[in-house]
Amino acid sequence: MSDCDVVVAGAGGAGLAAALAAAQAGRTVVLAEARETFRQGSNTAMSTSMIPAAGTRWQAEAQVTDSPARFLDDIRAKTHGQADPVVAVALTTVAAELVDWLADACGVPLELVTDFSYPGHSAYRCHSVPDRSGASLHRALLDAAANLDDLHLVVPARLVDVRTDERGAVRAAVLQRPDGSREEIDTAAVVLATNGFAADADLVGRHLPEIAGGVYHGGEASRGDALHLAERLGLDTGCLDAYQGHGSLAVPESILLTWAVVMHGGWLADAAGRRFGDETVGYSEYAVKVLARPGGRAWAVYDQRIHQACLAFKDYLDVVEAGAVRWADDLAQLAAATGLPVDALTATMNEANAAASGAGADRFGRTTWAGPLRPPFAAVRVTGALFHTQGGLLVDRHARVLRGGTPLPGLYAAGGAAVGISGHGAGGYLAGNGLLAALGLGFLAGRHAADHGSR
Repeated sequence: MSDCDVVVAGAGGAGLAAALAAAQAGRTVVLAEARETFRQGSNTAMSTSMIPAAGTRWQAEAQVTDSPARFLDDIRAKTHGQADPVVAVALTTVAAELVDWLADACGVPLELVTDFSYPGHSAYRCHSVPDRSGASLHRALLDAAANLDDLHLVVPARLVDVRTDERGAVRAAVLQRPDGSREEIDTAAVVLATNGFAADADLVGRHLPEIAGGVYHGGEASRGDALHLAERLGLDTGCLDAYQGHGSLAVPESILLTWAVVMHGGWLADAAGRRFGDETVGYSEYAVKVLARPGGRAWAVYDQRIHQACLAFKDYLDVVEAGAVRWADDLAQLAAATGLPVDALTATMNEANAAASGAGADRFGRTTWAGPLRPPFAAVRVTGALFHTQGGLLVDRHARVLRGGTPLPGLYAAGGAAVGISGHGAGGYLAGNGLLAALGLGFLAGRHAADHGSR
């Protein structure tokens, strides 16, 4: 007799999705979390809660034409065909069912984001909670978990080992408390939702050297636990050079300035007052572009219209409340507020406004503009940051971990612990890839583990 049917390691979005799916199927679940600060410090809680899904009821209500096949094509295009094919198909296929389940079975209040498009998505397909705050999404999942008698949250307890039998099948999970004491739990299924390795400087330097000098802005538990377990058990890994960066982390406040600022028509300038690329290619790849500028800093420049549009984001409200926004009635005042040279700033504004008005082509090839900027102007100082890794354990369509290309019975991975759908590097990241991999693989893992654990 097992001590429990399923053990889930990690209480971020991936772990909660897995635990909820298994417990709702009637299984007894132990959800082990290593850190007591997980409610504030998980990557899900720090996200903007964007979950991309195609063919959903929200899209139908908004008369948005989309399909899983179109979504998959967008992923293939953004990653240049380098996304893990099995995971990409699994996630684009299950995404519509996932958002239905989140809303109907977990009580997550979702809506379709239609006020702007994120780079790489050819249709409005990002679903979010009303305040576009990952903390609100995470809290809703925790509330759903608290209502299930057979889902037991154990904090703090870190998964340090998985025991297997002579066939390689999972038979137990080993949890360790902060005082060093250990407990072995008999179980037939373990879900690794321990996140990636972005908080481990050595692993980042080894696998992601181009972003190693950037600020890390993510959960403190992302220490590579799944990779260390992979080394011990000989598990397959892939795309370890993949990550999500961000080119607009406000400094020194260390708060995310949403990329909606850019997609609504804003742009970034370096210390010389000049733009340095097409900002709409994506916020992930723009992180290294910002870090390559003098001092690794830039200024996001926008206006009152964009400010009003971004007030829907809790992160942006935090940026405003922190006093990070510099306001100016004209370009001379903006130059004084930012320390940028007024002549260069004026030339940049004129060039950008000409492109946004259709009066000329942008020198960097940017074609997406919501309109020229008008006074009063706003600016926020930003840097490039590493948010989370996108590579990890290779899994099949049920989120089962592979060893030598074969699923290991009873072992699953989701979220940052597993390979994502961003291919290699930073350029393949589509908005919401991280949350979809977390919640989607967690959902698939929990559902399959419920069947496996019942045998």
